[in-house]
Amino acid sequence: MGALLRVEWFKLWKTNIIPFILLAPAIVFMVAWNTNIDTEELSGSKYLYAAMYANMAYAVMFLPLMTGVLATLICRYEHQSGGWKQLFALPTTRGRVYVAKFTVVSMLTLCMQLLVLLALLLVGYLKQYGEPFPTELLLRGIIGGWVATLPLIALMLWLSTLFQSLAAPFAVNVIFTIPTMLVLNSEKVAPYYPWGQPFLMMYVTGDEVDLFYVPWQQLLTVVGGSFVLFFAIGFIYLQRKEV
Repeated sequence: MGALLRVEWFKLWKTNIIPFILLAPAIVFMVAWNTNIDTEELSGSKYLYAAMYANMAYAVMFLPLMTGVLATLICRYEHQSGGWKQLFALPTTRGRVYVAKFTVVSMLTLCMQLLVLLALLLVGYLKQYGEPFPTELLLRGIIGGWVATLPLIALMLWLSTLFQSLAAPFAVNVIFTIPTMLVLNSEKVAPYYPWGQPFLMMYVTGDEVDLFYVPWQQLLTVVGGSFVLFFAIGFIYLQRKEV
């Protein structure tokens, strides 16, 4: 398994994925930097408000789209010159291949989330917020947003193994990501829309006492349920995929 993880990471490294990863903290930094939160009313909550404004651009659009980019690129080489045949000829199982790909994409997404946290810290330092960094609150949002991307990663990974064209799974992701802002305004639809979950899980407020910022029922049914469904579909499909 360790060898598979190294191989999958090497494939992504050869696609120059690092600049895409660095776009996440860059977007958050620019939005937070240009957000005017110097009023006295926001004293003691400047980091939280900066994170809320940054998430409107990052968690609503960029984060869901990035999961599709990573999942698509990690299957890029397999769709070229009989790559699936060569991969499945190795002394390993198809299940391990799928798990390795999912693990690499999810870990890169987590690294991207942690870089976002550092970007918020840097903004506060440069703009001299003059207040303690709310590590626990913001970290809860960062981890929660990452957990919410797991179903999307599983879905995009399945589509990336299903379609030979790299544009097809990315197009599907774009189609469902674009209306996210409108969907989030609906109290009935928003809690069950997978592309809206990263933003809902990253919504920060000091008033919540739950581990994340959504009810446990929603976390288990929507995030957990969709993850199990999408992961199982992708896992089974790769087991039966003809090469």
